[in-house]
Amino acid sequence: MQNRPLFKSDTPPRHIAIEGPIGVGKSTLMRRLAESLGYATLEEKANENPFLERFYSNRQHAALATQLFFLFQRAQQLSDLQQSDLFAQGYVADFLFQKDPLFAQLTLDANELELYQKVYQQLAVDLPPAGLVIYLQAPSKVLKDRIQQRGVRFERNIDSHYLGQVNEAYSEYFLHYSASPLLIVNAEDIDFAHNDRDYQQLLDYLLEIPSGRHYFNPTFF
Repeated sequence: MQNRPLFKSDTPPRHIAIEGPIGVGKSTLMRRLAESLGYATLEEKANENPFLERFYSNRQHAALATQLFFLFQRAQQLSDLQQSDLFAQGYVADFLFQKDPLFAQLTLDANELELYQKVYQQLAVDLPPAGLVIYLQAPSKVLKDRIQQRGVRFERNIDSHYLGQVNEAYSEYFLHYSASPLLIVNAEDIDFAHNDRDYQQLLDYLLEIPSGRHYFNPTFF
């Protein structure tokens, strides 16, 4: 496999964000793209959130703390990156900061959401949009199966109803997203971890697309 293919314009976006619901394959694709492009990775550290397991057990009691922890963590990661040489080198992230309110709107009550929004607006002021966003989507049943297969302890209490709500919220968010070029990927039957053909097909397609909104479905290739 070629280590570093070139974009059509010979100038790949330096800041790429991969998004999608839990279990869809964001982190795996992030690591492979970063290796192919010679970029750094910016990975969400969910295991460092001390409230997350409690949130999955009882969302009402830990939603605000969980959301604010992730908000501060993501803002700090991006701020640190902007001040380092890696920002100019390029990076691939497995989160899009501007999407953060999606979970807040889904899980917080009115008073909590008002507080969250004030904090978010302060932190988001100096953060630029990604040069490219890749949105991975898959049916909720597929996500649930993948979550169970990987066996992460704090994910064991994720219920199917909540997962369906999250998946629907993602679809609605990216239906209207226009802040960056967007590639929507049908990841239902894609295995980026073990199938080089799947990954190479996506990479070849990604490297040729112009700006705007595009769709990748492996069944068409």
